[in-house]
Formats: sequence, C-alpha cells, structure tokens
Amino acid sequence: MRTPDASGRPGATASTDVLVVGAGLAGLHTATLLARRGHDVLLVERRTSLGHAIRTTGIFVRKTLDDFPLPQEHLGPPIRRVMLYPPGMRRPVGLVSARDEYRVGDMAPLYTAAAELAADAGVRMAMGTSYAGRQGGTFRLTGREGTTAVRARFVVGADGARSRVARDLALDRNRHVLVGAEEVFELPGTDEPPTFHCVLDPSLAPGYLAWVVNDGQHAHVGVAGYADRFPAGLRGALQRFSASAPGLAGVERPEAVERRGGPIPVGGMLRRVGCADGLLVGDAAGAVSPLTAGGLDPCLRLSEHAAAVLDEALRARNPGDVLTGYDGAALRARFRGRLMLRRGLAHVRTPAMATAAFTLLRTPLGQAAARRVLFGDKSFPTPEHGRPYAGPEPAARIRTGYGKP
Repeated sequence: MRTPDASGRPGATASTDVLVVGAGLAGLHTATLLARRGHDVLLVERRTSLGHAIRTTGIFVRKTLDDFPLPQEHLGPPIRRVMLYPPGMRRPVGLVSARDEYRVGDMAPLYTAAAELAADAGVRMAMGTSYAGRQGGTFRLTGREGTTAVRARFVVGADGARSRVARDLALDRNRHVLVGAEEVFELPGTDEPPTFHCVLDPSLAPGYLAWVVNDGQHAHVGVAGYADRFPAGLRGALQRFSASAPGLAGVERPEAVERRGGPIPVGGMLRRVGCADGLLVGDAAGAVSPLTAGGLDPCLRLSEHAAAVLDEALRARNPGDVLTGYDGAALRARFRGRLMLRRGLAHVRTPAMATAAFTLLRTPLGQAAARRVLFGDKSFPTPEHGRPYAGPEPAARIRTGYGKP
C-alpha cells in the first residue's frame, strides 16, 4: 500500500485537474473516484494525522453498510436496540429491529484505510497543508515550507460545515448549525446487547439529543444542540450528562478518554453547491440529515455524484453546462419532511415540552413513527444528473483498496 505524503508539500507541480480541500470521508472518497477515472488529483488536509481531531461519532446506518463495503475490521458489533429517554431518564421507550441497523466505525483506522486507498488510486496528498484562499486564477496553500499557489481546473470543498471554499466560490453556506461534544473510551466485555441510548432533554441538549452508544467494545457519550442555548456551555452539559449517562451502569470510565467535537449543519442540503470553478461535498454542502444529524451516508453518496459530474466536466467542451447538473436545490426538495421535523425539534425548549412529546412516543402510532425514523430504508436521496446516477461504485472496484476482497 502507498501511504499519503505527510511532508506538508502540495506536490512536485503547481497545477492539477482537481484540488480537493479536506480529508474527511467525503473528500477522500471524491478524490479516490476521480483518480480512478484517470484525473490528476491533489488533496490537502490541514491536520498532520487523520487520527487527530476527529469530529464524527462514526455511526454507520444499515443502508451505508449495505451499499458501501467498508472494512469490517474497523467496524464495531451490529446494533439493533435503541432506547429513548425523556427528561429525568425514567421509563424509557425501547425499540428493537429485526435487522442490524447500526455499526460504529473506529474512525482513525477507517480514515487511514481510506487515505491508503486514495494514495493507491494515484491521489497526491499533502498533510499539514491548509487552504489559504483564492487569488485570481490560483488557490493558495500553506504548509510548513511556506505558501504555494496551485492552478486547478476545479476545486472541491470538503472542508466542513464552515467551508472556506464555499465562501471563495460564492456558494451557499451553512446557517443552521448545532455544536456537539463527545467522549469515547474502550469498554470491557459485557453481557448487555449493543444499544444506542438517546435522551431528549432540552436542558441537556437544546434542540437535539444527548446520547450513549455502547456496542460492547467502545462507549460514545455525547451531547449536541444550539450553541446559544446551553445554560452552562457545551462542555458543562457533557460533564453533567456523563455523570449519570444511561447504558453505562457498573462501567468504570478510564481517566484518559478521546474527546471529539465540532459544528453539525442541520439546515438541510444547500441550494447552490456548485459553479463553474468547483463544488461542495459532505458537511460543506449541508449533506447531513436535518433531523438525525447523520452525515456519513450522505457524504459518501453525494461524493459519488460529485465525482461523476466532475469526471464528465473534465472531459467536456463546455464544462460549465455539466456543472449545472450538480443542483443542491433539487436534492433539498427531498428533505421537506425532515426539515419540518427539525423545526419542530428546535422548538422543544423545556423539559415539560419534551415530556409531553413522550406521551405520543408511548403510543403505537408514536412508536411506528420512531421506527420509521430510526430503522427506515430511506437514505440520502439519489442525485439526478444528465447522465443517470448509477449509485455507489461497483463493490469489486471499491474492495480492491478497502482491505478485503
């Protein structure tokens, strides 16, 4: 396996077909697919190691696991059981699926495997290199050896919810953002079934949830919500929740835990996510479920579409005509129901309101609705383009680099 360049240098040349900014799953997957199609791709990442500053819980849903052959050795045990708690965490509602619904990825080795796959495909990677903005017809990159101006036919913004690439390309930017914080630590063996615990309490997680994922190997304890509504701040809310978090009875928490955190866009897919000079993927494009805040499935699916559009544009006489097919507005229309539910959840501001909502959850109708959200077959909507979107890359092509054939 080739390994990504960790020197911080953007490469031997100052030009490329596609400059990808950000080495999360969206950026890595887009870069890999484009390189496989024969294009020169330079991917830059400000971190020096992909195992540092992880911002995702790493929860993969069933549709993602069905459609994308992720390396099994970096996925935790399957989870079928979800427990929903009202404020006070008494009398939870339990839901159990007949199918394996979730698995939590060990994200550091997952990112490393994806980076090795990108390098094998021919992607030039520069770690420790920051995107410093656009200047005329070039993009400025800053690393340990100074600033480099790179010419690229297209740039891909995979640089997160507060994308600088989106600003420079005058594309839409995320306005509705949650902030989240999480602690992750290893667990000893347990006889309890792997379970996803969700607490709806606006005094802990205003506008969203507090959660514990206990899959028997790792515990993820986190809170998220609107930044201006945390009475004692985000870290204070996490500390308060951690002291009595469900699903960890009898578990001794180690002194050293991995801490994660960051912004989570929940305004739905942005409308204008592409122009003649480039496009956005992942969190930068708002490709996150407005209701559940899940972003790993959307980031992979939108990356497939982005790579197909850019491949066609790189081969076309009039690439601008091709890039008009990268239409966030068309995708956003498919989020109407989830956007309405997001607005409803945002208005649950007191524990009394959350407790009242649980009255419905205890009915057959409420539990059926919860099952549809938590265990449903829907995923990120299929993008439409002039050339039909064929779905994820054939498994045989992906598996050549993702660990196991």
